[in-house]
Amino acid sequence: MTKILIVDDHQLFREGVKRILDFEDSFEVVGEGDDGSEVSELYSRFEPDVVLMDINMPGMNGVEATEKLKNEFPDAKVIMLSIHDDESYVSHALKSGALGYMLKEMDADAIVQAIKVVAAGGSYLHPKVTHNLVAEFRRLSEREHKGSFQQNDIRRPLHLLTKRECEVLQLLTDGQSNRTIGETLFISEKTVKNHVSSILQKMGVNDRTQAVVTAIKNGWVEVK
Repeated sequence: MTKILIVDDHQLFREGVKRILDFEDSFEVVGEGDDGSEVSELYSRFEPDVVLMDINMPGMNGVEATEKLKNEFPDAKVIMLSIHDDESYVSHALKSGALGYMLKEMDADAIVQAIKVVAAGGSYLHPKVTHNLVAEFRRLSEREHKGSFQQNDIRRPLHLLTKRECEVLQLLTDGQSNRTIGETLFISEKTVKNHVSSILQKMGVNDRTQAVVTAIKNGWVEVK
């Protein structure tokens, strides 16, 4: 059973998330809060496996609360919830110690998947956020290398991945969700998940974000 703590100052949003999580037999919402200042006390009381934390709250915001929580409980696993997809918000969230960053426009499958990944020790970013981070990564790389970071000639990792896995990896870099990838390639979402798992295993990485960053560094994908 994965125990979950939800901290968000909007009660209606908390209720909506709880309804989604109630459909998962392996999930249990053990506590709720509406202010970042009470997170450490709630964490100590309920000992959750994953904390869903709103980034914008009155008083102590989610970034500050996560930093405080991680200082007191280094093993705490936090997924930040936000309406902002700007890379600066994502960067601050990850620097604070959060393992996940989800937009509040997420669908039910995405939040369930994010919780499972983070509970298992991985990291998870909303596909739209991943795309924005990739774009920022490329911009910074181009500035650092003064134009040497060119990808006109993409070197496909066919020595490592199958042609279909290369296609899935490219679409992950484009920020597409499993469902959208399936629709683009005319395959089922389950098949997409199998391809993603195979990609992670072959590349020796823990999550989608690491796979995308590794692929960019090696010139295996086009960054649009």
